[in-house]
Amino acid sequence: MIKVAIIGTGGISKAHIDGYLRFGQRCEIVAVADIYVHKAQELAQEFKLNAKVVKDYEDLLTEDIDLVSICTPPYTHAPIAIDFLDAGKHVIVEKPMASSLEECDRMNEAARRSGKLLSVIAQNRFKTPMMNLKAVLDNNLIGPIVHAQVDSFWWRGHCYYDLWWRGTWEKEGGGCTLNHAVHHIDALLWMMGKPAELQAFMTNVSHDNAEVEDLSIAMLRYGNGALAQITSSVVHHGEEQQLIFQGTKARVSAPWRVTASISKSNGFPEPNAALAHELQDLYDSLPPLEHEAHPGQIDNVLSAIETGAPLLIDGHSGRDTLELIVGIYKSASLGVKVEFPLSPDDPFYTREGIQRQATHFYEKNKTVENFDSNTITLGSDYRS
Repeated sequence: MIKVAIIGTGGISKAHIDGYLRFGQRCEIVAVADIYVHKAQELAQEFKLNAKVVKDYEDLLTEDIDLVSICTPPYTHAPIAIDFLDAGKHVIVEKPMASSLEECDRMNEAARRSGKLLSVIAQNRFKTPMMNLKAVLDNNLIGPIVHAQVDSFWWRGHCYYDLWWRGTWEKEGGGCTLNHAVHHIDALLWMMGKPAELQAFMTNVSHDNAEVEDLSIAMLRYGNGALAQITSSVVHHGEEQQLIFQGTKARVSAPWRVTASISKSNGFPEPNAALAHELQDLYDSLPPLEHEAHPGQIDNVLSAIETGAPLLIDGHSGRDTLELIVGIYKSASLGVKVEFPLSPDDPFYTREGIQRQATHFYEKNKTVENFDSNTITLGSDYRS
């Protein structure tokens, strides 16, 4: 039986707890920690957990615990993860992995020296439409990818950034690009690989109580000449989210849609029905995932602990996602083209460097400790 601790009891922690409870024959939540200890107690009661409740996560470092889920604000991810890895515990850390590449590197080094697993939450990969789209792309029926479009559209009200740790470069580490589009940026890298360079813009158009951006647009160039564009937003009503891949032979996307074209004698398009049907048949033949979203990733981590099965999302994958996001922040803040990889001597490599160099749009002018409601939205299911 794998013994689990939950560190941080904000809204996202419920997705972790729900995931673990689905595998009650394999794991047990034995501890919950939060600096607001009453929140930890209320959460334990809500889910009827027979768990130790503490205020300080350090009280759990020497406990008989195998795996921890870190659900705290981004600026705390690195120190908490490193402490637990060095204490011999496996770690699942919520997105984003950390606030800087320097912290990611220290986390990955801690995992290496401890021999323990480090997995970064990217639950969208564990959704059937996403997994099936990846399989279709890997099949290469659409031909080489020439363009990708990523629309990470979310909507958050003005008061969203009133929460004490949100809206600052120091504690949240960034705005919508880091904390919302991270899901879709991870998926893009998983499906298409790393770009060679990018240029970006960002702004804050609706949240004058936050230092960070609420809208960004990035243009990516790949080594083979392909282009991609990423829009990250918390100002889009309806929260439509999609990834579209244009190949030389066909177009596919999540939510799923397929279109294939061939050329008429004058160069204008006509449908390639045979290829479209072949792609549709391939997509329809793929089995649904048994466990989706957070439960799917938790199942993957539990299996890795139990059997040595590979992690789908490890700390190096999490670092790759953050590197692209840091590149967006650097380009948008300094007005420069950014080439990859970013080196340790880059001014945006450390938290301190980002805080010093990144554009500060507004001063945070209101702070609340907690909201009355703990209900959050987790994004599209990519089925419609």
